[in-house]
Amino acid sequence: MSGAGATLAPVPLDFTAIDFETANSSSASACSVGLVKVRAGRVVDRASWFIQPPLGFDTFNEWNVRIHGIRATDVIGAATWSEQLPDLLAFADGDHMVAHNAGFDMGVISAACTATMLDVPSLRYLCSLQLARKTYNLDSYRLPVAAMAAGFEDFDHHDAAADAEACAAIVVHAAKRHEAASIEHLAEIAGCRIRAIGAVAEEDRPMALSATA
Repeated sequence: MSGAGATLAPVPLDFTAIDFETANSSSASACSVGLVKVRAGRVVDRASWFIQPPLGFDTFNEWNVRIHGIRATDVIGAATWSEQLPDLLAFADGDHMVAHNAGFDMGVISAACTATMLDVPSLRYLCSLQLARKTYNLDSYRLPVAAMAAGFEDFDHHDAAADAEACAAIVVHAAKRHEAASIEHLAEIAGCRIRAIGAVAEEDRPMALSATA
């Protein structure tokens, strides 16, 4: 099954997958985002756009450019972090987010908001990397390898939109294997944690502490 024509398995999962590319080693230097909305286990919407990284975090390092191919000239005229954040949150529309190595992507949101003096939005999220480790027996759990295990192949790795869709495919495939009825149910069955950023993270902290007591 190729990335371009993959049909996700019908399972009752709703979520938004997200992937960022950054201009340099700083988490605040978001230069591209990809978003994929899943309803009842199927992709129903996609979006992606370039982002002008916040001032002070806008140097494009050669190493990063070599990975994702985005250059400083590509983001000229693109929305700034502050300008594009409402669109990002509107697309997510309160969903649980999923990302591969989600700590990185949620860290981008937190760091870019801090760099632009914005409140970090409240988002709950599941990491598809952790989920893949609980679901498959692979030599590597990098996104292309885990996506292949989920039947999603031949996508443009490090293109934010393609990576978000690959992440979505992993989550849906894992949910089918685990016979999960929701993101929360999937996390519970697989032994993963739903984590959070923003104000909701503080609300969740007492629950997490009581669960480990």
